[in-house]
Amino acid sequence: MDVFQKCRDYTRAQEARDAGVYMLYREIGSPQDPVVTMDGQKVVMLGSNNYLGLTSHPKVKEAAIEATRKYGTGCAGSRLLNGNLDIHTRLEERLANFMKREHVLVFSTGYGVNVGVLSTLLSRHDVAILDKMDHASIIDGVQMSLGKAVKFKHNDPEDLEKKLQNVGPDKGKLIVVDGVFSMEGDVAPLPEIVKHKRTYGAGLFVDEAHSLGVFGENGRGIAEHFGLEDDVDLIMGTFSKSLATVGGFIACSDGSILDYIKHTARAQLFTAAIPPAAAAAVCAAIEIVETEPERRQQLWDNTNYMKSELERLGFETCGSQSPVIPLVTGDDLVTYAMANRLQEEGVFVNAVVTPAVPPGHGVIRTSYMATHTREHLDQALGVIAKVGRELSII
Repeated sequence: MDVFQKCRDYTRAQEARDAGVYMLYREIGSPQDPVVTMDGQKVVMLGSNNYLGLTSHPKVKEAAIEATRKYGTGCAGSRLLNGNLDIHTRLEERLANFMKREHVLVFSTGYGVNVGVLSTLLSRHDVAILDKMDHASIIDGVQMSLGKAVKFKHNDPEDLEKKLQNVGPDKGKLIVVDGVFSMEGDVAPLPEIVKHKRTYGAGLFVDEAHSLGVFGENGRGIAEHFGLEDDVDLIMGTFSKSLATVGGFIACSDGSILDYIKHTARAQLFTAAIPPAAAAAVCAAIEIVETEPERRQQLWDNTNYMKSELERLGFETCGSQSPVIPLVTGDDLVTYAMANRLQEEGVFVNAVVTPAVPPGHGVIRTSYMATHTREHLDQALGVIAKVGRELSII
């Protein structure tokens, strides 16, 4: 048996290239702004998670530059050994203050947070109860643990309760949900989830990757949005969306939990620390989130405008409740064709097809920034309407 035969048998990507519909690893030659440059073409960006538009903010960039001048470009090791800089500690203190939690631990990536925390927390005596549409990093983290995974129907509290009822009293229970689901754009029904958490004595882990900076009066996510922060045991967040760089964190108010994760999570112990520039950028981004609430309001103004206009045109938006607004296209080839045509006409979107979604349920994923102007949005709407009619989607 040739260990590489599976690679030679893999033809999906090449088939897409041959059909002229390959839409992955596209090159962008400019910052993640409302308009980006691709092969010299100016394209309205409707495919970024830069929700607050902070990746190009002067204060964020200057903080990263100053940190690079002081510390260099990297840490050359894990935080456990030689890579733990004072700027990492200050970042954790800053995040703890912002999140209103006693303890925060920073990881090198958001993916690493979920894989590291869940794989180390769940033992053979534990059960993770997952939303069927939870992010791949959550699924991978549970699979890497010794615990058992049970999935409930997407955003269905009644099915969650049925699954909890079937878990024996001798098992530890951890409910794990996305705050905002990254492809559908809908929000976890946290009040109902918390009700069942209390009834069945479960722990609760909320992935706030796409809700941090976006939801809540102060931008802390859906737990703050619903007024249920005290009922969430573990909050996960990333820096790669609203906070303008790369990395992630886990936050809680129980020091024993954080100390255990800090000293046993392999994704923490055996990964190099985030670069000093990233740590400084996050600190600057948090300050902007706190002092410029109008930026979050502008994001919601843009989101509400686009959702209303897209639905008025006749697109199905999957019940989105966030700046992620999917447009149902159906067939995979139609989805690819629409993404290609939109790019040709000057609008960048993401094509989401099987296996990320069930067969026949392809979507065009659009997402919005606080820094989009009405001119940007209207330009994109005109192109989306044109291509949608051209492909008989509307």
